Amino acid sequence: MFVVTGATGNVGRTLLSILTRSGAAVTAVSRGRRPVAVPDGVRYHRADLENPESLSPALAGADAMYLLVEGAGANLDGPEILKVAAMAGVKRIVLQSSQAVGTRPGSASHAPLHAIEEQVRQSSLGWTILRPGGFASNAFAWADSVRSGRMVAAPFGDVGLPVVDPDDIAEVAAMALQGGHDGHTYELTGPALSTPRQRTAELAAALGEPIRFVEQSPDEARRQMLAFMPPPVVDGTLAILGAPTGREQRISPDVTQVLGRPPRPFAEWAARTIAAFR
Repeated sequence: MFVVTGATGNVGRTLLSILTRSGAAVTAVSRGRRPVAVPDGVRYHRADLENPESLSPALAGADAMYLLVEGAGANLDGPEILKVAAMAGVKRIVLQSSQAVGTRPGSASHAPLHAIEEQVRQSSLGWTILRPGGFASNAFAWADSVRSGRMVAAPFGDVGLPVVDPDDIAEVAAMALQGGHDGHTYELTGPALSTPRQRTAELAAALGEPIRFVEQSPDEARRQMLAFMPPPVVDGTLAILGAPTGREQRISPDVTQVLGRPPRPFAEWAARTIAAFR
């Protein structure tokens, strides 16, 4: 039996479906009421990672847990979460971390997640750590402006990053939960560098209508992002978007290594999700 925290997210929803189709017993965990997105046959449990004991009922009888933390892991007691998991009989943790933990180890925005990675490694449990780069699904932030005005506004329009499809992350996670990947840290990226201007064009192609790209200044983007992200995370994100390191622009082989196929390009994600932009 597998437990998936963050079950309502872009990775969690697909992961639930993959595990359910495999015939596994699955428990979905989130902080709110049972969401519509949870598939039939999946047990649902409401819990808050800031209160690790609230996880105990969900973890009873579980073999492995997918651990997704919000806010880069701030305000979480990692050792207590791992203690609750071990006491429930969990044998394996698959942690969704971030590429920036490896590429920017001194970054204030990712220091809590770096600490959780170390706690997972030092635990008595089997572990796999996933470090995805930027998500293709971050483009959902453009959906309102595309629907209302066929326009995308973003900073650093010609800076490329190999954004990763959340479904690829979910497929790697499903493999790791089932074993054979303990002790590995996988960096997950897409198959090619992709700029905001290029992603806008690929959305337009999927939509069948032109979409205008407007380049924001970093200050404009920062003000917008502060509405839903804490300042250290905003600053860390803008640093990656505007001045990525060589490693952040590297195409990782890890998706191909685990899944036996190349990662999906952004255009495929856009075609699959274009209804959100109509």
